Amino acid sequence: MTDQLAALTTIFTEFYYFLTVVLMFFIHVGFCMYEVGAARVKNVQHTLLKNTMAIPLVGLAFFLFGMWIYIAFQGWPISTSALSFTTGFEPWSTKIAPNLSDRISGVFWAAFALFGMTAASIVSGALIERTKTSGFFIIAIYVGAIAWVIPAAWGWAGNGWMSQYMGFHDQYCSAVLHSVAGFATLGVLIFLGPRIGKFAPDGTPREIPAHNPWLITIGLFMIYVGFWGFYAACHIPIVDVGTQGAPYFTATNIYGVPITLSGVTMNFLLALFGGMVTAYMISNGNAYWTYSGGLTGLISASAGNDFYHPIIALVIAVAGTIMAYKLHFWVERKFKIDDAVGAVAVHGYCGLFGGIIAGFALWGYPAVLPSAGALVTLGEGVGWFGVNAEGLPVITPIGNILGSLMFAIGFGLIPGLILGKLLAMFGLLRVPSHVEVIGLDGKHVHTTYPHHSGTEAAFESIQRKEAKL
Repeated sequence: MTDQLAALTTIFTEFYYFLTVVLMFFIHVGFCMYEVGAARVKNVQHTLLKNTMAIPLVGLAFFLFGMWIYIAFQGWPISTSALSFTTGFEPWSTKIAPNLSDRISGVFWAAFALFGMTAASIVSGALIERTKTSGFFIIAIYVGAIAWVIPAAWGWAGNGWMSQYMGFHDQYCSAVLHSVAGFATLGVLIFLGPRIGKFAPDGTPREIPAHNPWLITIGLFMIYVGFWGFYAACHIPIVDVGTQGAPYFTATNIYGVPITLSGVTMNFLLALFGGMVTAYMISNGNAYWTYSGGLTGLISASAGNDFYHPIIALVIAVAGTIMAYKLHFWVERKFKIDDAVGAVAVHGYCGLFGGIIAGFALWGYPAVLPSAGALVTLGEGVGWFGVNAEGLPVITPIGNILGSLMFAIGFGLIPGLILGKLLAMFGLLRVPSHVEVIGLDGKHVHTTYPHHSGTEAAFESIQRKEAKL
């Protein structure tokens, strides 16, 4: 790199994505602590190992095929000629080897791999205390390296056909990742069934006490920290968007449209604060839901937090949190769905809500700009539902409604149902009832903690009685 400005821009971008990867690892520290705290003593080691192993498994899957899918499928199936089998992210590619002429691909791949690990961890918490490890690993690889990756290729890239043709916009992956993982979880839960003792004989839900609320608290705050890295990795950190030879450097969103990190910071914090305060109020101070409210607020507002006014981000966060809380308990009572950590509500319902609402709140905003390489792959025919004065596609309600529903149902719920059914048929989904009652840690439980709490012992007595019925 002989040009000093180009060299500084490249090295800054390289280091920027490197730091996002470091920050996003806090998400997984948080998920591990959060799930372990929510599990009972007899399931602590199994819960921890199951979640931890999702990290290398999804990482390897992303190395073998995940990133290739994201690059290869951006124009397909609208433009069959856009399907590229040579992306530079094949496992044997020199592009991702130590290479002074390419400083970006490796750290960019790492950021995407961390997104995938997050998607798998979303599923993990909901299934704790009764799921076979082998079955979860299969689900994790699908959700983390395939399920959200195709939606990302289509609607989370300047060259994605849904971005260009439908004006789809989802800057921080409300629908692209969170709704997909959440609704895939719902599909699996339908076939997995509730934990023994979760529902009384008359169908009334019982609260299964977490063994360590302190771990849940710290875990969720670690996830908040990691979410800063998640947001940062969704930006293109420094781009020259100037015209006619007049350089103008700025950050852009994933679609190449200029944004300010100042505005993003305001929206992130307002969504987080609004979600927590709202959850505290509607749950009557329930600690678990108060902390989860930070996530419901963030995920509800994430699709448009690059453009929203802070007040809009706050209102959307409040509305999404109320919706998620009410819908979680209604679904639990009505359909006897046992989601151990509320992942379907926090990620699935809020992700879908966030994707849809962004289409209305940002109606008419530019969907893509040429600075992201947009309009190069697909060419003419952009903007099915509207274009601006320059002929570029704009964000529309219809585009975001169709895209969000397609992702949540087509890549989340339906495949989740299929996976859940197949794994159950082959005996790979749920542990036997006697193992569940004893605990998935088996003989190791007494090496983890010296004794059970009285609350846990009482609940286990209920489990034993109902397992015999």
